[in-house]
Amino acid sequence: MTEPSALQIGGLRKTVHVGFRRRAVEILKGVDLRVAENDVFGLLGPNGAGKTTTVKVALGLMRPSAGTVELGVDGLSHVGYLPENPYFYDYLSGREFLGFCARLFGLDAGTRGDRVESLLRDVGLEAAAGTHLRKYSKGMLQRIGIAQALVNDPELVLLDEPMTGLDPIGRVEVKRIIESLHERGKTVLFNSHILSDVHELCTRIAIMREGRVIWTGSVDEALAEAPTLEDFFMQVVTA
Repeated sequence: MTEPSALQIGGLRKTVHVGFRRRAVEILKGVDLRVAENDVFGLLGPNGAGKTTTVKVALGLMRPSAGTVELGVDGLSHVGYLPENPYFYDYLSGREFLGFCARLFGLDAGTRGDRVESLLRDVGLEAAAGTHLRKYSKGMLQRIGIAQALVNDPELVLLDEPMTGLDPIGRVEVKRIIESLHERGKTVLFNSHILSDVHELCTRIAIMREGRVIWTGSVDEALAEAPTLEDFFMQVVTA
């Protein structure tokens, strides 16, 4: 029996116009992708493969040129998102920033306060809750970014390169958060170049190249074809 889909993408194309002459460049060339409920799904590929564009189109941040996107959750209010390069109001403290995000989702004052404190505990930032974001380290900013992606208690969480630039401790902390989301029945899709983290966390993966999905399957299926996920990835993208 096929598990319900949290995200279903079919025939997705995206063309942009660049330069003075507005030259048409097709970034996505017919992407097909299915993420089942409660998957931890890794979206892999070299730079320029179209991973971030796929996520942005799925979220409605970019309009597709063709194709379909179907969310298995009840609208974008049940989706959380951490972009690759998030912008923070760094004059706010961590607690103030999460409170601001909670207001955007219309959480009432009582619910908002409880939710903010719970998230600060979940991402290990209780001690820094009153500190201005400008004083946060890269790892702390990544964790507060994940917290804002969870402020609406989403069913589907999209994380764009959540491990980038983190030291080993920061990576462990972010992996712990993703594992906790999976244990709570949430669906997580994340892009990453760190294949060891993908191996450790993901149930299924898709590999993109030049605007197309060229392989999709379970991590176990990939490892049946090569000694490591890195070896399998190189076999697929260089074939």
